[in-house]
Amino acid sequence: MPHTPPRHLAEGPRVGIRHFSHADAAEFTARARQSKDLHHPWLFPPDSVQAYEAYATRLIEDRTKAGFLVCEKDTEATDGAGGPAGPVPDGGSIAGFVNINNIVEGGFLSGALGYGAFAHAAGRGLMREGLDLVVRYAFGPMRLHRLEINVQPGNAASIALARACGFHLEGFSPRMLYIDGAWRDHQRWAITAETVTSG
Repeated sequence: MPHTPPRHLAEGPRVGIRHFSHADAAEFTARARQSKDLHHPWLFPPDSVQAYEAYATRLIEDRTKAGFLVCEKDTEATDGAGGPAGPVPDGGSIAGFVNINNIVEGGFLSGALGYGAFAHAAGRGLMREGLDLVVRYAFGPMRLHRLEINVQPGNAASIALARACGFHLEGFSPRMLYIDGAWRDHQRWAITAETVTSG
């Protein structure tokens, strides 16, 4: 029996965002496997159910993290093998994901964003809509003040998405993160609540 995902936390014209659930493992991992060429060498989302369970558990249980699935509206979810799992009125096909990591409360009220589109959704503007929703949710119900995105300089698609969603280049961090076997340089892009509310 197919699962019915939780209702969207926020919606745009074509997508809604909701939190990760353990029941999303089959579809998420199938999408990740189908998207390996798109993601490499920038991103390595979990592509097995076991890896997804550990990943989702951290996003669900750790107060310093928040994970959001970007889901197409008015579509059918799949069973993970490409077959239909039936209509999902409050869910829809997973187009990508946005995670807020390193959430700091108190006087800082900030978090670091990571995100990825799945291959079937790439280039359709769905992630821009989804990232905008997450940013507004972070500055609204989550009451954060600042969000940062760290992007490898060669990842043109990710930089374009950050820029399109109103993030501004703040600086450069050499050898910041260990990815794909090496310490990688990153650009730092950021946005604050005032930028969004005044824009």
